[in-house]
Amino acid sequence: MNVSRLLRASAVAVIASFAGASAASAQSKTLTISWWGYNGEKMNANIIEPFKKICGCDIVFETGNNADRLNKLRLRDGKGVDVIYLSDSFSQLGIEQGQFLEIDPAKIPNLSEIYELGRQPQGKYGPAYTIGRVGIVYDSAKVNPPIASWNDLWRADLEKSISLPGITTTAGPMVVLQAGKHGGTDAFEDSEAAFSAIEELKPNVVKNYNTGSELVNLISTGEVRVAIAQDFTLASMQAAVPTMTWAKLTDGDIATVNTVNIPKGSENVELAYQFINFVLSKEVQQKEAEQGVDAPINTKVELTPEQAKMWTYGAEQVNSLSRIDYAKMNEAKTDWIDQWNELFAQ
Repeated sequence: MNVSRLLRASAVAVIASFAGASAASAQSKTLTISWWGYNGEKMNANIIEPFKKICGCDIVFETGNNADRLNKLRLRDGKGVDVIYLSDSFSQLGIEQGQFLEIDPAKIPNLSEIYELGRQPQGKYGPAYTIGRVGIVYDSAKVNPPIASWNDLWRADLEKSISLPGITTTAGPMVVLQAGKHGGTDAFEDSEAAFSAIEELKPNVVKNYNTGSELVNLISTGEVRVAIAQDFTLASMQAAVPTMTWAKLTDGDIATVNTVNIPKGSENVELAYQFINFVLSKEVQQKEAEQGVDAPINTKVELTPEQAKMWTYGAEQVNSLSRIDYAKMNEAKTDWIDQWNELFAQ
C-alpha cells in the first residue's frame, strides 16, 4: 500500500471511530424528567417513545406530587433532574428558590405557535405546555336563574348548596381573591375584608373539598349543587350528574397553567430544550388533546366541538381568562391558610 492510500485509510478509520463514539455518547445520555406520573401509558406513546427515536437517548422519571418533587429538587440544589413539570403556583416557588435556569426562547422554536399567555407565564422561565381554568359549575336542573357571575355565589337561594375548594388546593386561594372583589377590595392588600366576605358566604357552603373525587361524590349524592372547580373535573361531574354545567361568567374564569422548566443543575440542558420544544409541537399537542390527556396550548391544534368541550380551547376562550400573580399569592398564602382554618373551624 502506498503512502497516499495509507493516509486515506487512516483518515477513514479515525472518522469511523469518532462517529461510533458520537453515536455511543448520544445513546448513553439519559434525560431525567420530574412529573406527576398520571396518564403514563399515553405519555409514553405520544411523547416518550417518539422523542427517544429523535434524541437517541434514554429517559427516566421521578414521580410524585408538586410539593414533594420540588422539595427533592431543592434539597439536591437543583440537581438530578433535567426537566420538571409543575403547576404554576409551584413553579413560582421554584423560581423564588432559584431552582431553574432562565429560558432562551431561540432554543424553543415552537414557542411561536403557542398562545401568548403560555410563552413566558412567569417571566424568563419555563413555558406552559397546557392551559386550564377555574370557574363555577352548577346543576342547571336545580339552580335557576343560572350562575352568571362570581357574585352569584352569595345569592340567598343557594343556601347550603355550595362546595368550595380547600385553601391548600390549586383553586382554594382563588376563593379569597374573588371574595375580595365581591367585598370591593384587593385580597392581597386587605385580606380581612376578603375573609369577611367569605364569612358572609359561609351559610351557602355545605362542605369544602380537597380532591376532585371528593367533589364528584358531593355532586353525585345531591349534597352540592354549585362548586368552584377546575375544568378538568367537569367530565367526571357530568358523568355522575349530566345536568352539571360550566357557568358562563360575565366577569370571566381564571387561568391555570402547568409549566416545564429546566433545573439549574441539569446535566443535559440542550437535550432538555429539545424535549420542551417537542412537547409544544402541534403533533404532540394534538394527540394529547384528542386522547383526553391535556388541553392544547399550541394555537395550530384543531379539535372537533366534541373533543374541545372538555378543554380550555380556542383564542376567544383563552384570551378571556384572567391571570393570578403567584408571587403575591405565595407571599400571602400562609396567612390566608391560618385565616381560612380559623373561619371554617367555627
